[in-house]
Amino acid sequence: MSEEMKDMPLSEKYTLSVDEAALYFGIGQKKLRRLISFNPGADYLIMIGQRVAFKRRKFEQFIDDATCI
Repeated sequence: MSEEMKDMPLSEKYTLSVDEAALYFGIGQKKLRRLISFNPGADYLIMIGQRVAFKRRKFEQFIDDATCI
């Protein structure tokens, strides 16, 4: 990963790893991994090779529309 990508604020990234999403959204990693396992086809998820990432804006919308997570 380039230094430029490492220094990019989470709020500007298109996708977030589980670790980054936990920091950004204030949701535990365990809860995020459960969301991934229970909703593998969710539109806020994307597979990058063998790794799952959150599409930041789509997940923000999911949270906005949710009444509980």
